[in-house]
Amino acid sequence: MGNLQFAYWVPNVSGGLVVSKLPQRTGWDFESNKRYAKIAEESGYDFALLQTRFFASYGAENQLEAITLGSALAAVTSKLKLISAVHPGLWHPGVYAKMLSTLDQISNGRAAVNIVSGWFKQEFIGYGEPWLEHDERYRRSEEFIQVLRSLFTEETTTFKGDFYRINEAPLKPKPVSEIPIFQGGNSKAAKEMAARASDYYFMNGNTLEGFKKQINEVRTLASAQGREVKFAANGFAIVRDTEEEAVQLLRDIVSNADEEAVHGFKEAVKEAGQSTREKQGMWAESTFEDLVQYNDGFKTGLIGTPEQVANRIIELKKLGIEIILTGHFHYEEDLQRFGEQVIPLVKKKEEELAEQGVTV
Repeated sequence: MGNLQFAYWVPNVSGGLVVSKLPQRTGWDFESNKRYAKIAEESGYDFALLQTRFFASYGAENQLEAITLGSALAAVTSKLKLISAVHPGLWHPGVYAKMLSTLDQISNGRAAVNIVSGWFKQEFIGYGEPWLEHDERYRRSEEFIQVLRSLFTEETTTFKGDFYRINEAPLKPKPVSEIPIFQGGNSKAAKEMAARASDYYFMNGNTLEGFKKQINEVRTLASAQGREVKFAANGFAIVRDTEEEAVQLLRDIVSNADEEAVHGFKEAVKEAGQSTREKQGMWAESTFEDLVQYNDGFKTGLIGTPEQVANRIIELKKLGIEIILTGHFHYEEDLQRFGEQVIPLVKKKEEELAEQGVTV
């Protein structure tokens, strides 16, 4: 495994990355995100993950569409890889393949995609689209990926699936380079899909033991398919000069949580998860505090001094995680602080491990 790479959540949805009434210096608009992208690129980040959201949930009143914003950010950056999230069911894979290929051309090979099977029922029915049962949404997502891969690589694509029909469709121009395909999901259906179809498996925040269990499960499933899958992990980063300062900010965020929005989110994902084989969804084990950061980012433990956070990240690497995905509170200064104080420390620790002959 090579050196760790770093991604950040693009705050293209209002309200920031926590469901809290504690004032945040985080903008969702294009000018703010242009600044954040430049800061991230200059301070050592490799990827930017653009969220997909069309309706307000958990208090997120305003949303910028992911791949459109990704194209705009491509024009003001030169190295940052842009991961646009997409909901199969709201997009046709042939149309989205064209959009991704165009982004890849614009950015000179920096496009990537995160396939999000969807938990927010209102977005689908609100647009007049059918709301599928949980495992069916993952079957549709897998077909979506199959169509993307075929269009990216074949002269023409013909596909006869349960959800999509493609008839001798071309895609020109092709992407500049292979477009990495990410996905998340904690259910059995999600893990099986990752094993068969995806390049990277995104994991919500978790404990070290929780991450280890997920990685082992997906690795075993992928091995049975003759494949390998890479792993990325979400964590909300609070980096301060002292551990006390970092922990106090966490307490303040949680104590000022928007309780109505958090409970609404909990009910929405609970309903979505009831149709899994296991009768529980992605956030089934999440506490109220976990859900204040809606991808369980507090659980990962990226909270403390730069040294403490860097040490935690090295522990994540030892589990087999290759990309660390971070969210932040005051985006401009916190993104820069992480890039300038934590990423160099992690790289130094990786070098020290290599000198000691430790391979992870």
